[in-house]
Amino acid sequence: MAGKNQVNCHCCSGECKKSGTYRNRNRVVQRFFCVRCGKSFREEQPLDGVRIDTDKAVQVVEMLAETMGIRAAARLTRLNQRTILNILESAGEHCARLLDAKVRNITAMVVQADEVYSYVQCQPHVADENDEERGGIWTFLSVAKYEKLIINYRVGKRTGEEAVEFLKDLRSRMAMRFQFTTDGFRGYCSHRTSSGNVEDVLGDVCDYATETKRFKKDPNFTGARTFFAPYLVGVNRKVRFGNPLLSEATTCHAERTNLSLRTFNRRFVRRTINFSKKLANHRHAVALFVAVFNFCRVHKSLGGKTPAMAARLTDHVWTVEELLSAQI
Repeated sequence: MAGKNQVNCHCCSGECKKSGTYRNRNRVVQRFFCVRCGKSFREEQPLDGVRIDTDKAVQVVEMLAETMGIRAAARLTRLNQRTILNILESAGEHCARLLDAKVRNITAMVVQADEVYSYVQCQPHVADENDEERGGIWTFLSVAKYEKLIINYRVGKRTGEEAVEFLKDLRSRMAMRFQFTTDGFRGYCSHRTSSGNVEDVLGDVCDYATETKRFKKDPNFTGARTFFAPYLVGVNRKVRFGNPLLSEATTCHAERTNLSLRTFNRRFVRRTINFSKKLANHRHAVALFVAVFNFCRVHKSLGGKTPAMAARLTDHVWTVEELLSAQI
């Protein structure tokens, strides 16, 4: 097993020794040589696979995290569109690994979950209903109410199987019993699903309640104005199991986080042509948003702190450059 400063071979896990350095456009890179199998390799770098200056890559990531689309970022930075997508892919993969490693042992007392709709490549009525990578795609988010931290996320179809995988991931990140609130989606609370539900996955670690909101369309809006959002006519809160406080049983904070996702991620803005064309890029964009939201963006209600600081995952506001260069 590797010590704190020891590097092991990627192929055989054998002991490695330093084997010279070289300079690329951004830094001096260390090379290593495996004593056992003779393979040589270099150390991992931020945004591995991207061959532009780090400052330019950071600028692109900041643009993508502030509502800008791929083509707009390419025009403003004078980079090729393919380069922007390469940066998105590398940054998204890095952020996904970082979130998986860092967002652990969360001690939030109240957690809410909700889903955000979008579509990939084409709208649902055009795509095959069995196509897992095209058509309607949902992003599951769990949010710590008081810390504002996005604890975990999952991108996929809105099915019971996806909901259960999302709940299992949430369970693995929590360090204490918590109150959990969702909407009435049957993937969470129905006992008729073969894949399971909240009680099957979280029954021994949470107190669970649901909040169901009833909406009604205004009959005065007709014709071209029928897309206007309906208005709220009632809220029903229900204890599902455990001892949840109904005063805390709301999904409003998770829905507000959904709004932040739609505001700062161009792929989620309604009624535009900025929808994702590939599911992989959609997942990279969500990972990038969640990482920046948790570690880099100061939340107004937290008094100058980021959600990660409020959850005691870090002690300072991260820059995007620090986020991309963080060791995992």
